[in-house]
Amino acid sequence: MDKKIISTGAIFGMIAIILGAFGAHALKKVLSIEELSTFETGVKYQMYHALFLLIVGMLTGLSQKSKKIIYNLVVLGIIFFSGSIYLLATNSLTSFDFKIIGFVTPIGGLLLISAWGTLLLNYNNKKS
Repeated sequence: MDKKIISTGAIFGMIAIILGAFGAHALKKVLSIEELSTFETGVKYQMYHALFLLIVGMLTGLSQKSKKIIYNLVVLGIIFFSGSIYLLATNSLTSFDFKIIGFVTPIGGLLLISAWGTLLLNYNNKKS
């Protein structure tokens, strides 16, 4: 499980860097300042949680069950939170109105918060 968590964290980190560069260079020309700022928020939260996965994967004081729960919450949280933000920020570039999926952004945020809460509640509960 640790290898999977660390690998996923690395992949999410790489994608965040790619999207950040894409936003700073290509999207800067076609998005408003507000839309670009929104896009960057998605990138930041994706990177924060990529790093979070790397840390969780390396923790020794956390059960594999807790790590799996955190992993699932973070993966879904990034997809829902950052993914929806990317689509909403670039909404003006497509003919599809992504505003109809806006309700998943706070669900993604709640999943990310739950991942941190799971760490908080379970890190010191491992039996020695």
